[in-house]
Amino acid sequence: MKMADNANTRMPVAEHRNSVAKPLLGYLKPYMGQLTAALIFAVITALATLYAPILTGDAIDLIVGKGDVDFGGIKPILLKFAITIIVTAAAQYAMNLCLNKVTFSAVRDLRNDAFENLNHLPLRYIDSHPKGDIISRLISDIEQISDGLIMGFAQLFTGIVTILGTIGFMLSINVKITLIVVVLTPISLFAARFIAKNTFNFFKEQTKVRGELTSYVEEMAGNQKTVKTFAHERESESGFEKVNGELQSVSVNAIFFSSLTNPTTRFINGLVYAAVGIIGAFSVIGGHFSVGQLSCFLTYANQYTKPFNEISGVFTELQGALACARRVLELIDEPREQPDGERARELKTVDGTLRAKNVSFSYTPENPLIEDFNLMVKPGQKIAIVGPTGCGKTTFINLLMRFYEVDGGRIDLSGYAINECTRDSVRSMYGMVLQDTWLKTGTIRENISYAKPDADFEEVTAAAKAAHCDGFIRQLEKGYDTVITEDGGTLSAGQKQLLCIARVMLALPPMLILDEATSSIDTRTEVLIQKTFNRMMQGRTSFIIAHRLSTVREADCILVMNAGHIVEQGTHGELMEKNGFYADLYNSQFDIE
Repeated sequence: MKMADNANTRMPVAEHRNSVAKPLLGYLKPYMGQLTAALIFAVITALATLYAPILTGDAIDLIVGKGDVDFGGIKPILLKFAITIIVTAAAQYAMNLCLNKVTFSAVRDLRNDAFENLNHLPLRYIDSHPKGDIISRLISDIEQISDGLIMGFAQLFTGIVTILGTIGFMLSINVKITLIVVVLTPISLFAARFIAKNTFNFFKEQTKVRGELTSYVEEMAGNQKTVKTFAHERESESGFEKVNGELQSVSVNAIFFSSLTNPTTRFINGLVYAAVGIIGAFSVIGGHFSVGQLSCFLTYANQYTKPFNEISGVFTELQGALACARRVLELIDEPREQPDGERARELKTVDGTLRAKNVSFSYTPENPLIEDFNLMVKPGQKIAIVGPTGCGKTTFINLLMRFYEVDGGRIDLSGYAINECTRDSVRSMYGMVLQDTWLKTGTIRENISYAKPDADFEEVTAAAKAAHCDGFIRQLEKGYDTVITEDGGTLSAGQKQLLCIARVMLALPPMLILDEATSSIDTRTEVLIQKTFNRMMQGRTSFIIAHRLSTVREADCILVMNAGHIVEQGTHGELMEKNGFYADLYNSQFDIE
């Protein structure tokens, strides 16, 4: 189910539980048929359960009465009792089956919506939120919602029906005692509600800190080599202990206060049960009750109070579920990337001309990064972008790809402003190889053909040969059918990079972006790759980000950036003759080496 096609039309999620519960219940609407069936089975379960005490009371009267035990009367009661048990078990099984299907279907829809919206969020959101926190929302938080819904609906359905049915049966036996039970028992529910209301904030804080812990573990586990290299194991453990201690503290508060619910309700319900027992005993002595009726009534009194205990437990479980739901719904409600306009141009092909005019951009308004950036690129040019760390090289590439939108000025591609073209068509014009490799779980063939899913095996192998990775692929046990995980398994960093390069070579888009594409490759392989790149870049406008300046000497134009501005531009020879900023960078690199 899709709650809305456009996330921007969704109601924002507020802090209060009611505002969270309403959109959460919206995910159950498509499954009202199954919910109705579950309710019917709950009614059957409750009525069958409530019928059993009547049979028990009748049997007791046949046993404790004057004279011999009436075995003839007991036998049909036992048969009815057996049928009642079977009906109860079957109805309860069917109810739980329906509720499980409803719950997990709704949770599936919720997770689908969250993941879908994640794929349409601006890159700014992804960059500004820890990955571990996002993972926690999509996995553990939604699992908590699932557990809360299953417990909540199962006990809520049976509880309500049991309460109503019990009242009816008790009224048929004794109105006076029934009124005592009905008036006193709900006190436990109000007590539970009061406790639950005050524990919601504790559960909300618990889910927040749990997300922080997930993020920290992911960060440390994914960078163990660095941690061990710098002997920061103790610092890593200290950081974990700090966040884990915070989680322990908020969890203790949440669980402690929520755990008060059950003993409080049980105490109140125990007093009610004792009152019924005392009054009922006097009624038996006075001849108003039979022993069997008293036994039946006490059973009903216990069954009447039991749902209140269960519902109070539901309140506790729902606090955690609603706190988690708030975080998940916040992700779903997060504004998406502004959609392409109705008149947005669909780029089919480009000649490689690119112009940046008076471009400005900043991640935060108070810290401008790129200011008054101007650039003219001719078709087929190899443009190298160099400069110190943080000068805006990668940011400029993000602007070219429309991962971020410019704050001012414009960027034209083949004469068309890219912000007036569809994002997908703009991005399809580029093939990008990044310093940080990314491989998906799947076969090597699937990873290479990621850029062109309909490519045949010959095209895949041709791209692999061009990227000089066909050799090591065929040495693997299953060759191109070898399954690898996101981290590449036993593949080296260089081999993973080669696979990413092969992916781009398969697609061969009209423009290329190489962001330190050979940083993880040995010198010999780098020479081969550079030759392949040179062939691939012929006739294609290419942007090369490099920290090793020796790799960009053959570029048609080198842009030297510093503090978001182009401070120098020209060929390697021209820039060296100027003996300026570029020359200092180039010479200092060799001085360091």
